[in-house]
Amino acid sequence: MKWLYLDHNATTQPLPQVVEAMLPWLSTHYGNPSSSHPLGRQAREALVNARASVAAFLQVTPAEVVFTSGATESNHLAILAALAARPERRQIVTSAVEHTSTRLLLAQLAKQGFEVIEIGVDSQGQLSMADLLAAVGPQTALVSLMHANHETGVIFSVAEAAEIAHRHGALMHVDAAQSAGKLPLNMAALGCDLLGFSAHKLYAAKGTGVLYVKKGLSLQPMLWGNQERHRRGGTENLPGIVGLATACDVLGGDLATHASRMAALRDQFEQAVLQALPAVEVNGGGPRVANTSHLCFAGLSADSGTDLNGEALLLRLEKQGVLASRGSACSAGGNQPSHVLLAMGRSEQQALCSLRFSLGIHHTAADMQQLLAAVVTSVRQLQLQQAA
Repeated sequence: MKWLYLDHNATTQPLPQVVEAMLPWLSTHYGNPSSSHPLGRQAREALVNARASVAAFLQVTPAEVVFTSGATESNHLAILAALAARPERRQIVTSAVEHTSTRLLLAQLAKQGFEVIEIGVDSQGQLSMADLLAAVGPQTALVSLMHANHETGVIFSVAEAAEIAHRHGALMHVDAAQSAGKLPLNMAALGCDLLGFSAHKLYAAKGTGVLYVKKGLSLQPMLWGNQERHRRGGTENLPGIVGLATACDVLGGDLATHASRMAALRDQFEQAVLQALPAVEVNGGGPRVANTSHLCFAGLSADSGTDLNGEALLLRLEKQGVLASRGSACSAGGNQPSHVLLAMGRSEQQALCSLRFSLGIHHTAADMQQLLAAVVTSVRQLQLQQAA
């Protein structure tokens, strides 16, 4: 069966150019960038060139780019480094809808005596900037926010949040796992001090990530070593880094084109679903990344007593060749309601009846027609099953 893959917020298929660029570094070009012999120097040159490409993608200097294993490590390194840079401050301000990797670290820090303040969101998933302004103060070491939500695609005003943080002498960290490759990442415009993302979210390979560290900010490592200017020890994952740099080069000049096309496809799909199934609701409003559609199917039951189950709907879609998700691939347990949707005021049942469809740059109008037909057919099948 040929799959129609609509889970790009979980991971993406590496671009052909990325695979081609990586292959030599997985075979004949196997030197360690820290070695002084010819193979090492060859690897070192590739590392330097890759860092320059990623720096251009972020519009920063190469020295501000640290390579990691992925967004989880980048975010953890950023948060812990920010706290080390402001040791006299014991407060962290974040949102109630952050990714699980950030939430779990902050929960551990709370056990260690740090005050973690979570700012709520409204019914559209938008952050309350008034609450953020009221929360940040002289004890705040760090404001840590995602750029775009991993489930709803809602975009946060991180530049405004950074201005608030800096006004009180706090640092600003941005989790850009869902915005890298979808939105322009201009560090000067965003105003952040630290920003991380993963390669596998933007058509490169798993196991590689980036942490931007603003010039002048000392970064205390979690992994000690001489690599990455002593900021992240361990031999660099050169095949993954070369692949990431290639993806940045390929995507960098076409972000607006890809975004415009995906947004049009996404909006047409949502409009068609709402016309065919009027009880469906879109989770998240306002600015969203172009590829993400998160829909609530609660209330579409054949009778008023029960709701359609999200897991059952996913299985129906899978039988028709459509692969989607309930939300974050990193959340614990498919039977747990999304903390993002609960924070938006959705009921547990509404959260359990919601699905995420995340498009890729190669999707077409024909793909969206196939998706629409699969969604409508699957819902009708479940309604008939309930009525029987």
